[in-house]
Amino acid sequence: MNYQEVLDYVDELKKYGSIPGLDSVAGLCGKLHDPQDNLKFIHIAGTNGKGSVVAFCSEILKVAGYRVGRYISPTIFEYRERIQINGRSISKKELCELMELMKGKCEELVAEGKPHPTAFELETAMAFYYFKEHECDLVVLETGMGGLLDATNVIKTTIVEVFTSISLDHMGVLGKSLSQIAENKAGIMKPGSRAAALKGDDEVMQVLRRKAEELGVMLTIVDPSEQTGVKSSLEKQSFHYDGYRDLTITMAGKYQIENAMLAVRTIEELIKAGFPVKESAIYKGLLCAKWPGRFQVVGKKPLFIADGAHNRDGAARLAESIRFYFTNRRIIYIIGILRDKEQREILKATCPLAQQILTVPTPGERGLSSYELACVAGEYHSNVTSVDSVQEAVELAYLLADRDTVIIAFGSLSYLGNLIRFVESVSDKKRRKDIGRDSHGKQRES
Repeated sequence: MNYQEVLDYVDELKKYGSIPGLDSVAGLCGKLHDPQDNLKFIHIAGTNGKGSVVAFCSEILKVAGYRVGRYISPTIFEYRERIQINGRSISKKELCELMELMKGKCEELVAEGKPHPTAFELETAMAFYYFKEHECDLVVLETGMGGLLDATNVIKTTIVEVFTSISLDHMGVLGKSLSQIAENKAGIMKPGSRAAALKGDDEVMQVLRRKAEELGVMLTIVDPSEQTGVKSSLEKQSFHYDGYRDLTITMAGKYQIENAMLAVRTIEELIKAGFPVKESAIYKGLLCAKWPGRFQVVGKKPLFIADGAHNRDGAARLAESIRFYFTNRRIIYIIGILRDKEQREILKATCPLAQQILTVPTPGERGLSSYELACVAGEYHSNVTSVDSVQEAVELAYLLADRDTVIIAFGSLSYLGNLIRFVESVSDKKRRKDIGRDSHGKQRES
C-alpha cells in the first residue's frame, strides 16, 4: 500500500459505520497478540475538552522524559495525526506497512465468519500495536464516543481514568439523559485504578461517584472554582491551583484553564501510582502544549478565530469566551455543522453575539449543506448568508470586516483544518504585502 491507498482503504471502511461493542476490536487485537495488554494508559472520556487534556498530559509527560503514545480522533489536518509518539505523527512508511498488516488480519476475521472491523476499531488496534512496538512508557488515550462500549475500552491496564466536561451529545447512541450519558462514559473505570473528573452537573457527579465506589476507584474531583490569580489574554493565561503558582498556558478560552487544572490533577494521580514527574515538567509541559482548532488565533488584522464548538456545551463555552474577550466588538461568524448535531441549540447559544453569519457546507455522509444550515440559522438571526465553500466564506468575511472586526469560524472539525490552512495562507500573503510596503516606504525615506 502507498499512502493514498491507505486513505482510500480507510474511506472504504466507512461503509461499516460506527458500531458500539468490544467483540470486534477484541478479536482484531487478539490477532495481533493483544498489544494493549503490554501498555499503561491514561484513558480520557467526556463530551468536550478531551483533546486539550490529552495535549496537556502528553506534553507534561514528554517533558518529564517518558516515551508517550497519543491516540486522538478526529484529526484536524492529516490522517496520521491520530497516532503520535512524543508529538510526532506516525510516518507514512510505517502507516502503510501497518495498514497492510491490519487489512490482512481483518480479512482473516471475515474468513472465520466474523464481522469486518469498523475503521475506528482497526485504527485503535493498529495504534496499540504501534505503541507496543515502539515501547511506549505510557499512552494517553482518547475515547471515540462514550466509553463503556467504545473500542478503546478493550484495554485493561489503565492507571488513571479522566473525565472532562460531560454534557448532552450523541444522544441517539449514548442515551437521552445526562445520567445515561455519564453512565456510559463512566464505563471506562477499571477496578482499583485512579480517576480524576472535572466537577460538573450534580447528576453526572453522582453517577461517577457511584461507579467509583462500586469498583474501588480512587476518584478525585477538580473544582473549577479553586482557580485563583487568573490573568487572561489571547496569547497566554496564567493561574494558581492546588499549591502551584502562575501555571501558564498558551491556549485561549476560559475553559482551557479548567482543562489544564484537570491535566495537573491527572499527573498528580499518576505520580501517586508510581510514575515520577518533576514539578518543572508540569510548568513547562502546560506552557508548551498546543491544540489546534480550540479558540485558536489563525489570523490577525482582522482577528480570525477557529473553534471546534460542535455541541450545546461547546457552543455555550464559545459564547462565554466571546463575551469575555470581545465585548462590544463587531463579530462575523463562519459556521458549518454536521447534520446529526443539535444545530438549533448551538445557534441559539451563539447567534445573538454576531452581526453577520456566513454558513458553509460540511463534508461527508453526515454533512449539512450551507443552505440548510442558513435556513435554521435564519430562525435566530436576521443577517445570514449561505456560501458555497470555505474559501469563499473566508474571502467574503475579509471583505465584510474592518481591522477591529473579529471573524470566528466554528462548528464541525471536519472543515476547520482546510479553513485554518487557507486563512494562514491568506495571512502570509497579507504579511508579505505589508512588509513590502514598509520596505518600500523606508527606501523612499532614505
